Amino acid sequence: MVVALLSIAAGLAKIMQTEQEMAFLQRFGFSGALVIAFGVIQLAGGVLLALPKTRIPGAVLAAIAFAVSALLIFIGGNWVFGLLSTIPVALACLIIYQSAKNTDNRS
Repeated sequence: MVVALLSIAAGLAKIMQTEQEMAFLQRFGFSGALVIAFGVIQLAGGVLLALPKTRIPGAVLAAIAFAVSALLIFIGGNWVFGLLSTIPVALACLIIYQSAKNTDNRS
């Protein structure tokens, strides 16, 4: 549930075009519309992740969005925060693995 909440919060920050998100993403050429689209993907990932029937697709979306964010942070030169930003990616991947494993056991 923590990954879902992180994804929802990150998505909302982008959709609301907060000053910090805009300043960061515009350094990489993101337009306002692209920031909102990125936010919608993160928000959708978080919402889908919170629902048992859509947990795997939600975790995939969340993992991709978090990975893109972490990559941009690394490119921006902030190695410490970049490393910390890989934690949600790893957690989302763990959710994918565990959910797939549980789905296989039910078959």
